[in-house]
This record gives sequence, structure tokens and C-alpha cells, in this order.
Amino acid sequence: MNHRAPAAAAPLLLALVLLGAGCSGGVEGTPGAAGVRDPYFPGLGNGGYDVTHYGLELDVEPAADRLRGTATITARATQDLSAFHLDLAGLDVESATVEGKPAAVNRAGRELTIRPGGAVEDRLRKGRTFTTVVRYSGAPQTITDPDGSKEGWLRTADGAVALGEPTGSMAWFPGNHHPSDKATYDIEVTVPDPLTAVSNGQLVSRSTAGSRTSYHWRTAEPMASYLATVAVGRFTTQQSRTPDGIRLFTAVDPESAAASKDVLARIPDVLAWSAEKFGPYPFTSAGAVVERTGDSTYALETQNRPVFPGPPDTALLVHELAHQWFGNSVTPATWRDMWLNEGFATYAEWLWAADHDGVPVRESFDEAYEDDANWAFPPAAPPTAVELSDAPVYGRGAMVVHRLRLAIDDDKAFFALARGWTKAHRHGNASTDDFTAYVEQETGQDLTGLWDAWLYGESRPPEEG
Repeated sequence: MNHRAPAAAAPLLLALVLLGAGCSGGVEGTPGAAGVRDPYFPGLGNGGYDVTHYGLELDVEPAADRLRGTATITARATQDLSAFHLDLAGLDVESATVEGKPAAVNRAGRELTIRPGGAVEDRLRKGRTFTTVVRYSGAPQTITDPDGSKEGWLRTADGAVALGEPTGSMAWFPGNHHPSDKATYDIEVTVPDPLTAVSNGQLVSRSTAGSRTSYHWRTAEPMASYLATVAVGRFTTQQSRTPDGIRLFTAVDPESAAASKDVLARIPDVLAWSAEKFGPYPFTSAGAVVERTGDSTYALETQNRPVFPGPPDTALLVHELAHQWFGNSVTPATWRDMWLNEGFATYAEWLWAADHDGVPVRESFDEAYEDDANWAFPPAAPPTAVELSDAPVYGRGAMVVHRLRLAIDDDKAFFALARGWTKAHRHGNASTDDFTAYVEQETGQDLTGLWDAWLYGESRPPEEG
């Protein structure tokens, strides 16, 4: 992500109780936890189950600022459940079922509590898979992050775009919205002509009925919900394949098309170059969504298809595509581990500049080292959620990666380590502790001094120290 903005706003709190018929009784068990105790967002996500698949059917009316949705959520219980929670901000819940039977829904702010009826109790035993269907509608919210940036459902000049890092996905569909619970997705979006709906993964089908067209997108590889997106607008679209068969789909606002053309044409080259550095591309599709300048204020590495707030330059393209390895395939275990995403993506920019622009990595490192903003706090320990996207997570995070490269003192071994890391945690989650343990195991080195000084240290260490 390239995420910068001012001031915070408190979340809205709403209360709603919907009682489904036939909801007496229930499984002998306990409710799943409301929140997974993330260091920065303790109420985000939910316990007691693991989502394996989201099927989202969305009907969007941008002119009326209205969304109607049906979310079919397939999950596996990780404990005996008497009830479980879903995260959803703002939208009105019309009904819910579990295994086809009406379920009771309690609402407190952004938490839905789903209590199945007794007829489905066998399906909520630990280890069993169950399906929940939630029907909902309303005007989707724009959410203000602790750092003041806007996410969730953003209105654009002729449509909308959904951006989810770190909490915005709950603005347009109910789910387990913590990066530790990844799932596959089918997202079908119906919009009025002549608008186009773009999402993650591959376009499975497109069908028109009357003056409305439905676009069905499928993401076959696991995805964290903050990386899911829907972009609705008057896009110019293009489909192609890279030389090694990766499907490309780009969607560009016509006002950004001319200024974006040359940079987007470099996507196959950037993917091939990145694969040499970081290992095989982890997905079957790639591309970009380029909005009109001003529709949003930052770029986001939405899976397969990063969203740009206007025509990108090559450095930004390299950064967001590097996230497909670091952040999208290897996803942080908690939001405290975000430096692994941003540090490696920023380091990819340095590597590209060295290979293509004649700027040595050492020069990029020195520039970052001299920037006082990078020393406000350790990259692996932002003080609060407000600082989660601040300079140390990016610039100092990249410095950690370069100091590791210097410590290994063998470029072949360093890039083998990077490729091994993305392979070991492909389509999974990983923490900072996982990373440091992996590095020390693979290198056979005790790197405590490096981690203490560059990753966790409060002060600026000597550059050669």
C-alpha cells in the first residue's frame, strides 16, 4: 500500500435485532469470540471458525448510493459453537440462515452475532463445515481509519471503489475481517449500463439483462478480506496474457488512460523481474485498476489487481506488484507484522531502481537512513494504529531487509532466502517471529544484534554498525 492521510473519526454504533423463526434450542457449546485480539484492532475478526469461501452477490446502484447483497459464507468450526460473530459496518441485515434454517441475529455496532436454530446443531460441532447466508442492503459506509485516511466504500466520479486496509471490507460484506482468516472468493456484481464492475481474480462470466450487466469474478487462491475489492465505473478494459501465461486484466478510467498506458504496459516485465527476485508469481491473474485522479488518495495492493488513485509511475507499480508476494500471498499474521509487507515492497523499489535506473541500492538506503521520519519508532512496533502506515514501516522496514542482505554477504544466498520465504508461506500467514526464526535457521547465523538494532531498536544505530 501507499497510504497517507490526516485525523481520525469514531465508528458509528448501531443496534438491530432480527429474530428468525424456529431458533429455539441450539448446540451445546460456547459462542465464538468477538475479535481475535489483534494488537491494534482487538475487535477485528472473530473466533471459533475459519472461513473457507465467500460467495458474494452484489447489486449496486451508484446513483442512488445503494447496495443490496447476499453473502454465502462457507466456514469450518474450530470449536463447538452455540453462536458466532461476523463483522459488518452500517448496512442493514434483512435475514440470516445457517444450513438453510433461519437464525437469530443480534447487532451491536459492527458486530453481528449469529445464533443458529436447534435443527442445525450437528453442523456446528468442532471440525464440521457449515454455510451461512446473510442478506443485507443499504448505503455502504466510508470508514475513517485511525490515521485519518478513508477506506471502505468510496464514491467516485461515476461509481465507487471498495478499499479494505485495514478494516474497510466490513463496509460492503459481512465476514471474518482479520488478515489471519484467508478464503477463496466468488464475487458477482450487477451494475447499470454503461458501468463496468471489476474485482479480484479472473472474470468468469458477463451477462446482460435489460439495462443491467452482471460480472462474475473468481479468486481461486486464498485472499485476506482487506485485499478484496470492487471497482464500479466507466472503465476502459483490456485483457491479455504474459509470455508465461498469467492472465492480465486492466481497467482504467478514460481520463487516466493516456497517462497510464506506458506504465501499465510494463506489467509483464515487472512480474517477470519480480519472479526472478522473489520466486514464481503466486497467482494466475494480474493487472491493475486505475481510477480518476482524486477518486481516492492512495494506492492499494488489492489481490491480483492493485488499485491506483490516478496514473501510476513505475516505482509505484513495482511496489504494489511486489505486494502480490509480500502481503497478498504471504499475509501478515497480525497488523503488527505489516512491516514485512511494506519493507519488502519498498526494497523492491530500491532493487528496481538499481537494475533499471542506475541508482545503487546503497544510495537508496543512505537516503532512507538520513530521513528522520524513518526513525520515529521501530518498524515492528508502531506505537498505535495511528502510526501503522507511517514512514518507519516502509523506509526503515526496507533498511532491515538491506541490513539482512549485508549480514548474509552473498547475493545469491540472500535472494535464495527471499524466494524460500515466499515459498514456505505461500498463500498463508506469517509473523515477524516466523520471519526472524526462518532467517536464522536458513542462514545458521545468530542475528540478534541486527534485529535488536534495526528491527526493534528505539534509536538510529550507526550506519556501519
